[in-house]
Amino acid sequence: MNTRSKIAVFGMVALSFAFSGNAAAQQMKEKTVMVGGAAMYPSKNIIENAVNSKDHKTLVAAVKAAGLVETLQSKGPFTVFAPTDAAFAKLPAGTVENLVKPENKAMLTKILTYHVLPGKYSAKQVWAAVKAGNGKAMMKTVQGEQLTFWTKGKDLYVTDAKGNKAKVTIADVNQSNGVIHVIDTVLMP
Repeated sequence: MNTRSKIAVFGMVALSFAFSGNAAAQQMKEKTVMVGGAAMYPSKNIIENAVNSKDHKTLVAAVKAAGLVETLQSKGPFTVFAPTDAAFAKLPAGTVENLVKPENKAMLTKILTYHVLPGKYSAKQVWAAVKAGNGKAMMKTVQGEQLTFWTKGKDLYVTDAKGNKAKVTIADVNQSNGVIHVIDTVLMP
């Protein structure tokens, strides 16, 4: 390799490090929240962040099985109440395996979209709605049914149509296309 070629290769390598360094530096400046052992970056969309959480492998697999990846990568905005793997584990044995079967895609989609509100709602906004509603707030999901929000002490809770109660364990995980609130129970329409 002649000197000119070596300089050109060195220049390209240096530029690639500079560009990757700028991206890394930008992400380091962002205010991240740790979820499932991974930093969640506000500049990334819901799917780009969720796939990195060790606590949301079941949810990510379910979203893929339901064909909702493209939707949750879109502009949004969405507010997602994201059950952890431990939340899915509380369901009766075989439930998740049954739901991710192709013949149950419609039911899986109904359950997953029941965990999503159209628009971006911070925990502070939900708290304000609960306060304005004298202790409870009803919000319509993308699926079409209502979720009921309430508080106890310093904790925010959501109750589904079946009476299941989920606690928000990590609030305000901002995304480029909305916000995620991690919950400890799967919600059922």
